[in-house]
Amino acid sequence: MGLSIHLHLIAAISWIGGSVFMFVLGISLRGKENQDAVYPRIGPIFGYFEIVVLILLVSTGIWMITENGMIDTIFNFEIESKVVDALRHKLLLVAIMTIITVIHTTIAFRTNGKERTKLEKIVSRASSLGIFIMNFIVLHYAIVIRDIL
Repeated sequence: MGLSIHLHLIAAISWIGGSVFMFVLGISLRGKENQDAVYPRIGPIFGYFEIVVLILLVSTGIWMITENGMIDTIFNFEIESKVVDALRHKLLLVAIMTIITVIHTTIAFRTNGKERTKLEKIVSRASSLGIFIMNFIVLHYAIVIRDIL
């Protein structure tokens, strides 16, 4: 599990750190002028970076699951253990967070430099907050799995 865990950890740090940075940036930028000066420039760079990091996270996660022969165990719901249950919860949250990220990124790229509709603003902000919170829940399950192992 050598290289895969290291890549996974670096990607997780990048993903969560970037999410925290953008969240803090979002709540600290006051006024439409300031937001319009920053987001159209930083947003696409951050978006592409996060897409690459998310692909790396999912890929290394699949790599580690496969490498450790866990694929059959995860989908055999007759098997129950603290590790397997925590991994299932983590994977479910990652799937949900990936869907939310796709929605958020689609809106962000489509409306970059343009005025968003009220619905787009609500969905974008809610998805951003959802990603931010879910990061820490996923991190919790990663810590639980690590503690058990």
